[in-house]
Amino acid sequence: MSKLQDPAPASRAEASPVRKPGHAKQLFALSAGHALEWYDWAMFGLLSVYIGQAFFPGENAVAATLNSLAVFAVGFVVRPIGGVVFGLVADRLGRKPVMVGAVAVTAAASLVIGILPTHETLGIWAGVIVLFCRIMQGFSTGIEGSLGAAYGVELVPDRPGYVAGFMATFNNLGNMLAPLTAFVTSSLIGPEGMADYGWRVPFILGGLLGFIVLWLRRTLPETLPAASSVAEGSRVTTRQQTGEVWKGVRKYWLSILAVVFIVGAIQAYNYTWLSGLPSIATGTYGEDPTGVFAVSTSLGVILTVGAFVLSRVLDKWDLSRWFVLGRLLAIPTIFLVLLYTGNGVGPLAAVLLGGSLVLLLNLTIFSTVANLMIPQQFRGTAVGLGYGIGVALFGGTASYLFVYLQSVGLGNVFPFYVATLCAISVVLYLVAKRKNGVFKGKQAD
Repeated sequence: MSKLQDPAPASRAEASPVRKPGHAKQLFALSAGHALEWYDWAMFGLLSVYIGQAFFPGENAVAATLNSLAVFAVGFVVRPIGGVVFGLVADRLGRKPVMVGAVAVTAAASLVIGILPTHETLGIWAGVIVLFCRIMQGFSTGIEGSLGAAYGVELVPDRPGYVAGFMATFNNLGNMLAPLTAFVTSSLIGPEGMADYGWRVPFILGGLLGFIVLWLRRTLPETLPAASSVAEGSRVTTRQQTGEVWKGVRKYWLSILAVVFIVGAIQAYNYTWLSGLPSIATGTYGEDPTGVFAVSTSLGVILTVGAFVLSRVLDKWDLSRWFVLGRLLAIPTIFLVLLYTGNGVGPLAAVLLGGSLVLLLNLTIFSTVANLMIPQQFRGTAVGLGYGIGVALFGGTASYLFVYLQSVGLGNVFPFYVATLCAISVVLYLVAKRKNGVFKGKQAD
């Protein structure tokens, strides 16, 4: 399997305007928004039991949890729309304004959920407002995940493995902060206080952190200049007209289909670990929530530290090889979920942590791998479309499907479903790579 081609001299020139000594600072500003996104989304799934009881009461705890997870899934359903709309804006007008606006909407929606009166006070309108917030977050995060990785690759085009590991460190930090915040809150006020009002604290914190991220992103450079600002005859990739963008999307349809499964398969695995298993532990098996949050926090620590380590080694080997290896390992590892049957926090920890290294490798590289399949000038729209569809179809529904199948005695079916998605993602990736190549800047391999 061939490696990514080094840019030609002219391509090095096109990258030079954004290759500055302070690229780590720029990547930090970019990655902080990713951390906030993953924090918010992991928190909603992690606290679905309490959210369901507060805004979507049902016959019992399981029904309320399923109602909440359904809203969790709705947020993912609108992500392809957000990915396409804002991806097109990013390819037409530039990356920076989209990245600033996306994080603002995400933070505002989180803050509203944190302070919103419950169903007991507002009736059905409480649930409607939460649903609206999730839809708005879906629109904004539909582009945050996909365009953020594209932005990072464009900031540091010659080190895709470093970019993947650096950004994944902060993605996983967001995942870690979600259960850590819940764990600390639950430890301080106890299970009853957590169910009463404590679940609000993480959402309010997420909203306030959004203002800090907005301040950090104000200094990000633009990586896709307007054609009018580029000297005639230059080979620098510039912003495209809408028609040209859609021509590119049609041309690379096979690569976009591969992106759907590259993203969707690992997100199904990811949300099983981050929210599906913890939701079953607390909602179905009645495990101590403090213990469950502690285990989830430990998983977050492994993913965060591990991604930082991988940022130092991934460029020593072709990302294509890392991707195929990680995805093939995910196929048997997903069957670990069958080992947890509600016999305490210990077995839950064995499953979550036992599958953590495979999850780590896949989560670290999937978004960068997806972006390298599309040329820079179409990347915002094309990857936004594929990323959003993959997350909506397979990621956002994973927790709901997992909990539902467990509740009707068909839990054994779920790992076969995820394993099939992983296998399809490998096949499509290899086929699309052979047909269209992969891209570093504008160079194809």
